[in-house]
Amino acid sequence: MTRSTISTPNAPAAIGTYSQAVRTGDTLYLSGQIGLDPTSGQLVEGIESQIQRVFANLKAVAEAAGASLGDVVKLTVYLTDLANFARVNEAMSRYFTQPYPARAVVGVASLPRGALIEADAIVVFRD
Repeated sequence: MTRSTISTPNAPAAIGTYSQAVRTGDTLYLSGQIGLDPTSGQLVEGIESQIQRVFANLKAVAEAAGASLGDVVKLTVYLTDLANFARVNEAMSRYFTQPYPARAVVGVASLPRGALIEADAIVVFRD
């Protein structure tokens, strides 16, 4: 099966040995996004801004591949403070519609660059 990488300047450039996304067949794997501003490369301040930026970054990468957040079938969210779980739910209602993707929320001790949230996703292209 062929494999291709996806890259867009509308999301932060990869800061390590990975691609923004990889497509194989009808499946697109979006790498974890933290709240980095794609223009400045700097982490935005505060949990609300980081949540919004994470979903905007995921959206940009999905769109660069010809998909949308509506095509996400699995979302994993990593939080350094699970007290922010309700904020993530509220933000998701602005970025996703029913049927919602499957999701896991994981509490973690730390994230790259001191981020408060990270999320990755799996997209399946519709016929």
